[in-house]
Amino acid sequence: MDFKEKIAIIEDFPKKGISFKDITPLIGDGAAFKELIDTMAEKLRAEGVDYIAGPEARGFIFGVPLAYALGVGFIPIRKPGKLPQETVSITYDLEYGSDTLEIHKNAFRKGDRVALVDDLLATGGTISACAKLIEMAGGEVVSVDFMIELTELHGRDKLDGYNVNSMVQYDI
Repeated sequence: MDFKEKIAIIEDFPKKGISFKDITPLIGDGAAFKELIDTMAEKLRAEGVDYIAGPEARGFIFGVPLAYALGVGFIPIRKPGKLPQETVSITYDLEYGSDTLEIHKNAFRKGDRVALVDDLLATGGTISACAKLIEMAGGEVVSVDFMIELTELHGRDKLDGYNVNSMVQYDI
């Protein structure tokens, strides 16, 4: 299946000059969503992952069913104050400011193999911080997987040293 056909392009959203890639038609189509998750799971089976991790909220959309398909656990990466147990956190720079993410301190045993999953790779800042956070908590990031990659933003450059995969690429 050509997953790109299931993604709607909304020009000038959320502001003029942005070409928004809308995944809601894809995840709303049961057969297409199932095929996407099955395809991603098949690629990850060979990695022998112990966990799937993903940042809120769209990383949850792909990460949870992917974890289910692989029969492994899902570890949420959240904004501060959303996790009830002791956490490890990382603050990272954005284009205009900074942000912080957290993960449970006891999420992994040293050396657990983790696939990091999100919907979109743009500049790579958030997902790079997620990878570092997983490593701070003892996990080993063996794969970083996306539904969409915006290639012209060179997000892969911030993920040097990681195995990066995307299902669909756009040149913005």
